Amino acid sequence: MASHSGKKVVLAALAANAGIACVKLVVAALSGSATMLAEAVHSVADTANQALLLVGMTLAARKDIQRYPLGRESERYFWAFVVSLTIFMLGGVFAIFEGVHKLRSTESGAPPSVFWPLVVLGVSLALESFSFTVAMREFNRDRRGRPFFEALFSGKDPTIPVVLLEDTAAVIGLLTAFCALVLSFLTKSPLPDTIGSIIIGVLLCGIGFALAYDTHGLLIGEGARPELRAQAKAIAEATPGVEAVTQLLSLHLGPESILVALKVRFRPGVTLPELEATIDTMEERIRSAIPAMKRIFIEPDSDYVEALDPSAR
Repeated sequence: MASHSGKKVVLAALAANAGIACVKLVVAALSGSATMLAEAVHSVADTANQALLLVGMTLAARKDIQRYPLGRESERYFWAFVVSLTIFMLGGVFAIFEGVHKLRSTESGAPPSVFWPLVVLGVSLALESFSFTVAMREFNRDRRGRPFFEALFSGKDPTIPVVLLEDTAAVIGLLTAFCALVLSFLTKSPLPDTIGSIIIGVLLCGIGFALAYDTHGLLIGEGARPELRAQAKAIAEATPGVEAVTQLLSLHLGPESILVALKVRFRPGVTLPELEATIDTMEERIRSAIPAMKRIFIEPDSDYVEALDPSAR
């Protein structure tokens, strides 16, 4: 379900950004506006990012048991990290460079043409608002009542947060570009336009850094949320034949795939067939309650091994 909603959000953003990018590039070339060019590159970067997220989703669904015995769901984390770097490098750094370059230009220059850029910005704002609304609706559905920032940066699926932050940056960037162009027109100076480009660049660099920091944690291996770990432990300990869970380790292989390793103390004197049946029951109960825990590994506690019925060895 989460995967379906994530793909829906990405496709909506891709459709909006692809059309916006083409129009912005044409108008930026015709108007000579640095802010418009920064916005055009921003939209190109966003379009590329949606394509990269779709690549990650496609690769994550592929199966190659021999080469990837634990699956390829971490592809979604890798490509989300690449997206964060793309936002930073392609969108943010270019916009700052373009603005600084125009500021340092010895030519006073004339203010950019504003009519068509303002028309394009207005249409772009409407389209970005649509994409933002879709992303926000899916995000609110998936966060399940958690505080906004906690859900944004502690979730295990980076797709919707990436698109949501991209769209947020896009809306703020469009408003910044609109103000910069209007000020350039009113003051008859290109200065507000170049400053607008720098502001957009700083905004994109900040969001790119935040996303890189968040997805980096997922990429190197974050555990399941505390409430899921506690639930899995309680289910295991409630299984007949289990005395206690002495250790539980978890690792998100992907947004919907969790690896769980448990060290369990079983009832002393249990026979090997009984032990196998107890482990099977425990795995079935955990997977039934928490479907994302697809890979479960259980190790008997050392105390159990010593107390094992000799006839079962």
